[in-house]
Amino acid sequence: MRRRTAIAAATVIPLMLAAACGTAQRTTAGESPSASAAAAPSGPVASADGIKVEGSVGKKPDVTFPAGNPALTSVSRRIIEGEGTPAKDGDVLAASVTVYTWDGKENKSAGSAYDQGRAEFVSVSPQLPKPLHEALVGAKPGSRTLAVIAKDVLPPQQVEEAKQQGVDFDTTNQVMVIDVESAVRKSVEGAAVDPGVKGVKVENPDGDKAPTLTTKTDAKPSDKLVVKTVIEGTGPKVEAGQTIMAHYVGKIWGSDKEFDSSWKRGEPASFSLDQVVKGWSQGLAGVPVGSRVLLTIPPDLGYGKDGNKDAGIKGTDTLVFVVDVLGAA
Repeated sequence: MRRRTAIAAATVIPLMLAAACGTAQRTTAGESPSASAAAAPSGPVASADGIKVEGSVGKKPDVTFPAGNPALTSVSRRIIEGEGTPAKDGDVLAASVTVYTWDGKENKSAGSAYDQGRAEFVSVSPQLPKPLHEALVGAKPGSRTLAVIAKDVLPPQQVEEAKQQGVDFDTTNQVMVIDVESAVRKSVEGAAVDPGVKGVKVENPDGDKAPTLTTKTDAKPSDKLVVKTVIEGTGPKVEAGQTIMAHYVGKIWGSDKEFDSSWKRGEPASFSLDQVVKGWSQGLAGVPVGSRVLLTIPPDLGYGKDGNKDAGIKGTDTLVFVVDVLGAA
């Protein structure tokens, strides 16, 4: 359900950031590099110290590369410090990332969140390539960081996979400029109120524990979308089409049958609001980040007359969700 991000638009970045989504696989001991490694380019070698990054956070950076072939060495450095709480492993950041392929010739941009008009979520994890991990750890909201990723930090398997995608780490580096907007909340906080929907009960334990949603009732559901605030957030309002990071639980009205829960999976999920059922896209637009909301979604704004057989949802079922909006990008 995730939209294509600037990171994903870069030809090789998915290989290196897969760890942020829990899918990266390290090269095991004993694997050998490709026997047909390309010869290093001839000519003068340029240091990453010569890369100039200008402009303010919140706008696409102006990046100038030094003349010469790139030194095939990974580095990172902070361009702008930012303010607030430094990021640590396990955090998820809303960030705008701009990616370049530094080949010493064209140095083309491989994608930018600024071109798409949306930030993206980036997980801070030691499984990321070392310079990218170093760039993210300690990054504060409002910071800008440069990460240069070369073959010296990549296992042979990733170097070979990158080559198959058109990026040759024997002659080029990947360069990322990362503008951190904010850190995604771990949980929502604040005083909870009764949503006031007859037939539905929400219990709200303290801390990051999951709420308890009860939908066992003989009461008839509304045939309209119902959105009720349980905990009012203090963050910016979610905009139509944004990607949100959220914890949620979903049940069927009347039966109390649970068909999905991110809390039970142990981690929040990210969804683009233009790629989910209409009840979510309409109901969550305008909700402040940090909120807990109750949604009751009639069939026509859910899975329609066909329902969702795999989830046990019939075409006549009204869906009930409790959603914690942890971040938006």
